[in-house]
Amino acid sequence: MRKYDDEYKQSAVKKIHDGQSVASVSRELGVAESLLHNWKRQVSLTSSDADKEVVALRKKLRETEMERDISKVSIAGCPPWNP
Repeated sequence: MRKYDDEYKQSAVKKIHDGQSVASVSRELGVAESLLHNWKRQVSLTSSDADKEVVALRKKLRETEMERDISKVSIAGCPPWNP
């Protein structure tokens, strides 16, 4: 069984918090998804409230950006409105 240092684990979890899916990080690093979920859980248990808020705000920002991008695409595909 391979041992991973704390810095490696934190780097992997940061990728997930920055928006990469667990599956893509798993493939990229060659680590089982279940192990990444465990690391993510450990980090959330030891994180401060400020860290948790940053993660939540980043998630909300990604969702809002995705909604904006979808709106841009749908507006671009519509003919101009003439009253």
